[in-house]
Amino acid sequence: MQPHNETADILSKSGPSGGRTSTGNNNGSTSRSMDARGTETIECDICVIGAGSGGLSVAAAAAAFGVKVVLLEKHKMGGDCLNYGCVPSKALIAAGKRAHLMRSANGFGVAPHDPAIDYSAVHDHVRAVIAAIEPNDSVERFTGLGVHVIESAGRFINKDTVEAGERKIKARRFVVATGSSPLVPPIPGLDGVPYFTNETIFGNQTKIEHLLIVGGGPIGMELAQAHRRLGSRVTVLEGIKALGKDDPELTKIVLDHVRDEGIDIREGTLATRVEGGAGNIRAHVKVGEKEDLIEGTHILVAAGRKPNVDDLGLDAAGIAFDKRGIKVDKRLVTSNSRVYAIGDVIGGLQFTHVANYHAGIVIRKALFRHPFAKVDESIIPWVTFTDPELAHVGLTEDQAVEKHGKVSVLRWPYHENDRAQTERTTSGHIKVVTDKKGRILGATIVGEHAGELIQMWSLAVSQKLKISAMTAWISPYPTLSEVNKRVAYKFYAGATSSPLIRKVIGLLAKLG
Repeated sequence: MQPHNETADILSKSGPSGGRTSTGNNNGSTSRSMDARGTETIECDICVIGAGSGGLSVAAAAAAFGVKVVLLEKHKMGGDCLNYGCVPSKALIAAGKRAHLMRSANGFGVAPHDPAIDYSAVHDHVRAVIAAIEPNDSVERFTGLGVHVIESAGRFINKDTVEAGERKIKARRFVVATGSSPLVPPIPGLDGVPYFTNETIFGNQTKIEHLLIVGGGPIGMELAQAHRRLGSRVTVLEGIKALGKDDPELTKIVLDHVRDEGIDIREGTLATRVEGGAGNIRAHVKVGEKEDLIEGTHILVAAGRKPNVDDLGLDAAGIAFDKRGIKVDKRLVTSNSRVYAIGDVIGGLQFTHVANYHAGIVIRKALFRHPFAKVDESIIPWVTFTDPELAHVGLTEDQAVEKHGKVSVLRWPYHENDRAQTERTTSGHIKVVTDKKGRILGATIVGEHAGELIQMWSLAVSQKLKISAMTAWISPYPTLSEVNKRVAYKFYAGATSSPLIRKVIGLLAKLG
């Protein structure tokens, strides 16, 4: 199994290595000294604070090039993604999907069945998936790669020194990759009732009868559908619009689908007070000028994220930050030129693959002084793993019109795809936006495997390809990927009725 970070190609031949030696192979070894008080000082090229996805990517890549690296982690290796985010949530979603498929098999001539859910076994499945990936992010693996791993919190004491436990680390460059934590809104009474966040809900081992979810973003909607499919009643309380950051034309398809599965989505609904206790949660809400009371057995707070900037000593290092996170330029450099910051801790798009993307930029800047390595958020894709999935890259239609004026909007429905018909996954469509010359500006897909189908458009947007490039490949039949090619041909649909083209065809026909 490969490490799930951007340096997998570099490290694919490096297996796990036992032991917790602080330094690894040859030229990556760090330098140490002791002062009169017995405090150890470690000198290195790069010190990474935080062993989440982005921090691991920087550490692994730098060590692969023989650079002296120290990696600090105060909690769990792998960070939020492995332990509380992407990995456990997708494992839980997979369990819910299996249950849903058993209930909805009648269309295939298979008798549907309402499965018995063993909630303890579902929990064990989620833990087993995490355990299968853990070795790739472990202390042992990174020690074997030549990284000096210190299992301790890091705190700047000046512009070029970090304190970690009883050690001091002096580095040529620092990378802050401390990620983010669940944002718990100041709802009166919430601190007096038991509530879940993404950091605790995957530890649940019993049936949740009625789950109230505060927040209708991607985390809220993914976990809402997973729990509904595992037998819970679910009510989502969203202050504005569920999945409000995506194209409303396509999010409507997702929201209609999850509502059909029985999820109660209350948009424009603010939780004003929470009360009760374990198994009896009462949420007072306000909808416009009206007030209501919603009762459930459990409550999940999925109302956003906050950057992990506390206790880092950022002021001592001269690093500017605010409630949105550490401030960086397009090169990911902070106000202290020695220090980079990447991933969730700088705010913006908070995805694992964004942290990995940032890591690649830092490696090019810190090791190779690449003059043009900088962040381009216009090429970053994202996926919401509901069923149907919702995937996007580039500009939305509204953004494209605002930036480019006249644009072409191309659509192709899933129900026109033969593979979708065979699988009975015909709900959804693809939407692509180009400029008037055919350059691809953005794409959004809602439907089965949208997260896989968006990959091609991510490449197209990143390479500034024209729509003609999306017609110049052969798609195996029957596959869902054919929707990518069919939508591209829509750009040329008007050509068949063009008087000029028909005249040219007629003249060529006369030539024999």
